[in-house]
Amino acid sequence: MDLSKITFLISDKLTEWSEAVITMLPNIVMAAIFLVLGLYIAKFAKRVTLNLTNKVSNNITLNTLFSSIIYISFLGIVIFTVLSILNLDKAVTSILAGAGILGLALAFAFQDIATNFMSGIFISFRKPLKVGDIVQIKDYMGKVKSINLRDTVVETFQGKTVIIPNKEVFQNPIENYTILQKRRFDLNVGVSYGDDLEKVREITLRAVSDIEELTKEDKVSVFFNEFGDSSVNLTVRMWVNTPEQSVYNKVGSEAIIKIKKAYDANDIMIPFPIRTLDFGIKGGTTLTETPINFKG
Repeated sequence: MDLSKITFLISDKLTEWSEAVITMLPNIVMAAIFLVLGLYIAKFAKRVTLNLTNKVSNNITLNTLFSSIIYISFLGIVIFTVLSILNLDKAVTSILAGAGILGLALAFAFQDIATNFMSGIFISFRKPLKVGDIVQIKDYMGKVKSINLRDTVVETFQGKTVIIPNKEVFQNPIENYTILQKRRFDLNVGVSYGDDLEKVREITLRAVSDIEELTKEDKVSVFFNEFGDSSVNLTVRMWVNTPEQSVYNKVGSEAIIKIKKAYDANDIMIPFPIRTLDFGIKGGTTLTETPINFKG
């Protein structure tokens, strides 16, 4: 092939491309204008959405996510419209088909992640707990340190940091001790069968009534609930005026000390376990009546 023929082919191809560009020039200009305006509108929509969601929700993570979804949605519309203006409809169809197949594959591959992600969104809307709440989720009890879209972080009272997937948080009961701003403390005590139970009730109530951390609106209650093997068992029910675990433990410790001192001062006995031994074949013979023979 001689040089002149090569030059002719190149020139012909360049001319063909130039004519195509000139023909498409109005579409290119329109697509460029639409792209610039679309990007501006997408950013504006993102900013407006973020401002609106911040007014109705304190969850910064969720607000940012929602505004980003709006931005990406607008951006997708802009891109596909620009491709259509440039008569690249086949490319749009191919992109949509590829996106569908890719989305299906990713859905199977990241099923657990997607489940935790969606659970995080539902948790953010329902707000069954917030940062700083004292909660129990499954076997973990502690203070909520952070709530993310994929997981919830709880710091237990044993000093452990537990990262719980939001799927587990969403699908299991949540015991939230912070909502009521108070916690109930039940203290079980046993007194001997020889004690006057009315006197026991009065002295017990008097012993714990001056604990400062108890709520003013909820009275301390004492009720007897069981005839035990060695004692009559009762429960002292108190309401602590804060959900904080340290105060809760302090109230329990202080109540035990005060009740023990009050019982000692009033000759009320907290009995040890007692066992009665019956040596009679038919029953009824006491240990003192049974002869004991010593062989030397």
